[in-house]
Amino acid sequence: MKSHRWNPYLVGVLIGVLSVLTFSLADKPIGISTGIAQAAGACAMPVMGSEGVAANTYWAKKAVPAWDYGSLFVLGTLFGALVSAVVSGSFKLESVPTMWRERFGSSVLKRMAAAFLGGAGLIFGARLADGCTSGHGISGALQLAVSSWTFFIVMFASGIVTAFILFRRNSKA
Repeated sequence: MKSHRWNPYLVGVLIGVLSVLTFSLADKPIGISTGIAQAAGACAMPVMGSEGVAANTYWAKKAVPAWDYGSLFVLGTLFGALVSAVVSGSFKLESVPTMWRERFGSSVLKRMAAAFLGGAGLIFGARLADGCTSGHGISGALQLAVSSWTFFIVMFASGIVTAFILFRRNSKA
């Protein structure tokens, strides 16, 4: 039987090794939100044109669309997650996961809207905080940055509160 969970101690060591390699080889911290912002700029180019994207204050200053470390990190993360799911035997395509269906119903449109709004809110917050969970939570925390430790604590507290609100047990059962 294949395990659907990774050993947390092994994962911690691997993240530490990845952090050292990333700082050493790319001279960059681990982080994915800049790469996602770059991808958004690249996706906007057919609509806005390259001049329109270049004229956008945010993209011009913070996330110029380019094939660099950030975009490769995004692709590597997606590919790594896919490989992990396939190797563990947990990969399956589903438009409405079981946990969501049990709590919120089987509407694909509702699930996709919630996923889009959640993702948009998450990336907006990550860019507003000038870093994401991996940027602040791993790289910043390893560097003992106060802002990253503050982010990390607030992120976990918010996640716990959100989980209790969204997935609380129905008392009528």
